Parts: sequence; structure tokens; C-alpha cells
Amino acid sequence: MKTIRIGSGAGYSGDRIEPAVELVEKGDIGYLVFECLAERTIAIAQQAKLNDPTKGYDPLLAERMQAVLTLCKQKGVKIITNMGAANPQAAAAKVREIAGSLGLKSLKVAAVSGDDVLDVLKTGDVTISETGERASGMSNVLVSANAYLGAAPIVEALANGADVVITGRVADPSLFLAPQIFEFGWALDDWDRLGKGTVVGHLLECGGQVTGGYFAEPGKKDVADLARLGFPIAEVGEDGGAVITKVAGSGGRVTVDTCKEQLLYEVHDPKTYLTPDVTADFSALRVTEIAPDRVRVEGATGRARPETLKVSVGYVDGYMGEGQISYAGRGALARGRLALEIVKERLALTGVQTSELRFDLIGVNSIHGEVLAPVPEPTEVRVRVVGRTETLKEAVRIGNEVETLYTNGPASGGGATKSAKQVVAMLSALLPRAQATPVVAYLEV
Repeated sequence: MKTIRIGSGAGYSGDRIEPAVELVEKGDIGYLVFECLAERTIAIAQQAKLNDPTKGYDPLLAERMQAVLTLCKQKGVKIITNMGAANPQAAAAKVREIAGSLGLKSLKVAAVSGDDVLDVLKTGDVTISETGERASGMSNVLVSANAYLGAAPIVEALANGADVVITGRVADPSLFLAPQIFEFGWALDDWDRLGKGTVVGHLLECGGQVTGGYFAEPGKKDVADLARLGFPIAEVGEDGGAVITKVAGSGGRVTVDTCKEQLLYEVHDPKTYLTPDVTADFSALRVTEIAPDRVRVEGATGRARPETLKVSVGYVDGYMGEGQISYAGRGALARGRLALEIVKERLALTGVQTSELRFDLIGVNSIHGEVLAPVPEPTEVRVRVVGRTETLKEAVRIGNEVETLYTNGPASGGGATKSAKQVVAMLSALLPRAQATPVVAYLEV
């Protein structure tokens, strides 16, 4: 039975690069997938593209390609990534430029676009899922709207000989499902196999989470050599069964427990895991350890795909101002509390306009409130004041009031920091498939 090996080279935009290189060097993989696009990332990338039409792709794209492109070409490893973010075409051009500088020949780079549906939302009758309001009514604050495309355009690019496939917004599991569809010739309505392949994608999409990174908890769930955490590999058979493993000798571990924790990640209903490709059913999964760091996953199924595509909608939701300062030694907690009271009163006295405000002592009450306040009192506390405003000018004033505690507040404050920034928030919508058309373009060296 034919099998392929798919490596996960990144679980988010800023992830480590060395484990991806290790996968290419020692993992005997046929595909290296970089999953780098979170919900808000593409909205921020869209803003970068508006400021500079040559930007808007992942900031680590060039560094990652410099690290793996030559070796992937030598070993025939195909690269698939959503590092195109808001500008797959510019990302593809950058990869071609890097390939040229590395002296590579006969390299084909595909750019998958068509996920940008901002104009559709600005002018159409699409409804925001969370509010029930028309997206067109928010046109003055909308930053981005990107539909989650499926595996089909990536499969098309692979069938046309692409060595590197760069996408914008594509569903995370679809990045990993595409090479399975291409290699095994699965039909795009073979729901059962697409469900199995989607489980593989879901296990790999967060990189080191399934090899023990996010799993680790000292004394309870110990994981060795986390500084050298190996990223996961899936050995997939044409029947859709898969073994999750990692490079021998790399850090971390692959066990039934690490796989089960990742399976639960972002899954609301195991019987109905919606993707653009299939409605996957994880409810009958079997997860079995067959050897150290080798876990077999089988038993997923699938049903027909949804008729609509999810759209991530980015919009400007005001501004956020923040200030922090530390107090240490005896009485640190009392001085921290006094500092918060002073800032609270100052914001009122000076008329700073806010719609939300938080006053936290980090390590004391910033997450659990007063429910789990530490006993005995800590000897160091970090004061944090943060607020949402309608203008950047008002946001700046919040951090300024914290900073003035240096000489106007309790004794021995130190390490003050402040910031103010625009808030890009996310909503979602459902869009009929026909209103988002994937397009694949090619560049060659």
C-alpha cells in the first residue's frame, strides 16, 4: 500500500525554524507544510499590504525559505504554506527571488488566491454571525474578509507540477489534506477518506503541540528535551490510516495522550468537524501506541461538506492603551494596590475617555480575580492598567498615568512600560461557495 510522509514545519507564524530544517534533513518526508495564519494575522497582514502593495505576507517567509528551499529542491520535498496571508502573489514573487539568489533552477511556485472577499462583504447582503447585522453596515471599519478555502486549489497546483504552493486563507487541515488527495487520487466527494485525511491535518496543524510542547506539565506530564522539540510527521496510507511520529532523536514525545489532547483542540462537536472539504466525524477514532513515538490513528469518517464557507472578518474596534510598573520587597502588594487606586483616580480627574478599563496586579488577581490570591503575600507585583478608547490620543493617556507613578506614586516603583495601539478584532460570517472563487497562478525560476 502506498504511503506518504507529511511534516509539519510550523504551528503558527512566529514558530521555530530549526525543527522544519530537521524534518527535511532527517524526516524522509515528501511534503513540508508551514501553517502560519491565525485569525487576526491576516487582518494585520491586510493593513501591511495597504501601506505597501509588496508586503502583506508572513514576516518569516524569507527566513524560512532561505533555510529549507535548497534542501527541499534537492530531496524533492514539496512545500505547502499559507504564509501568503493577505498577499500570496507577492509571497510567491519573493520565493522566486530567493530561489534565484540560491542558484536554484526549474522551480515552480504557485500562488493560491481568491479567499479575499472584502468587496463582497462591503457591498453584499452577508450577515455577521455574532451580531446578525449586515456586514455592509460596517464597511467604514472593515479591514479584511477572507473565506476559508479548501484543498482543491492546492491539489490543482500540485497536479500542475508546483514545487512550492503559497496560499492565503485556507483551512488549516486542508493544507495537509491536499497532498493526500493528490497522491492517492481521492475524489473530492469521497467523504469518508476526506474525513480521515482531515484528522491527519488536525493533528499536524499546530506543529509541536502534538509532540509534547503544549502538553508538558512538570511533575505531571513530563516531556524530555523541550528545547529541541521535534515537529510531527504523519505517515499516511492510501486508505486514510495514519501514524503520527517525529524525527528519531529529536526532543519531545508522541504518545496516545499527546495525540488525544491535540484531537480536542478547537473541536466543538467531534461528530461534526466542519471544514471547506468535508464534515469530518472524529467520534469513532481509535488511537493506539504501536511503538515509542509512533501512534496509529484510524477510524475517522466524513459526510458531505458544508454549502457555505466560513469568513474571518477583521475590523477596527477602537484603540487600547496600557501601562505597567513593578513593586518589589516588603509591602509590595500594598504599594501595588495603592498604585492602582492612584491611577484610577487620576484617569477620572483628568477626564480620560474609556469604554473599558482593567486594573490588575499580575500574579495576584489578573486572571482569577481575588479567588486564588496568593498566600503568603508575594514580594513582587506587577501593576497593569489597560483600557479601550475611541481614539489613539486617549489610549496614550492611560500609559502616561502609569508612568508618572515613578515619582508621584508609592515608593520604589520600577520598570515602567507603556503602549497604545489600534485594536483589530474579528467576527465571522458564512458565505455561499460560489462567491469565493480560488485562483492559482504560477511563477517559475
